[in-house]
Amino acid sequence: MIRVLLADDHTLVREGLKQLLGSAVDIRVTGEAANGDEALALARTDEFDLAVLDMSMPGLAGIELIKRVRQERPKLPILVLSMHGEQQYAARALKAGAAGYLTKDAAASQLVSAIRKIAAGGVHISETAAAQLVAAGRAGDRPLHARLSDREFEVFRRLAAGEGLGDIAERLHLSVKTVSTHKTRILQKMDMTSAAELVRYAVEHKLL
Repeated sequence: MIRVLLADDHTLVREGLKQLLGSAVDIRVTGEAANGDEALALARTDEFDLAVLDMSMPGLAGIELIKRVRQERPKLPILVLSMHGEQQYAARALKAGAAGYLTKDAAASQLVSAIRKIAAGGVHISETAAAQLVAAGRAGDRPLHARLSDREFEVFRRLAAGEGLGDIAERLHLSVKTVSTHKTRILQKMDMTSAAELVRYAVEHKLL
């Protein structure tokens, strides 16, 4: 039996996924979390064969959550299930230690197949994500946003989506001053001078 830790901040999504996975005779959701902090606490105390983590949840989330779970339970494989397209997060999630990345619009059979594959020690990665990882290793092929750290990328994505510094600070548990510093570094690293340029870039590269 594959014991799954399921983390998603939407109750209806969790219930739907539980029903879906419950139809597979070899998979059971034995732990649920509504945010990243709950997921990390469960990963520390309970035994699971695999963690299915949403990328966007209140509190600890995204790349930071993947890294923290990997630090606490290095042998627990992680499948990221996200509403964000692969262009946004797949390569970063895999580099952070996830064993797979799947978008929420994927077919149910893909989710079950990915869980079985990862629980058996494999990796679930699309050709697109694999190409991104290869490209990330070639300095000449790297897009501007690849220059950013994981934290800077998260701040960049939120700035491009129109969130204010205060909102970003609250969501990421940072001070407004820290977020402002990140914004300055992001503009410098991407050779830009305004938030409008960040928005234009994000739209052109399908990062929103």
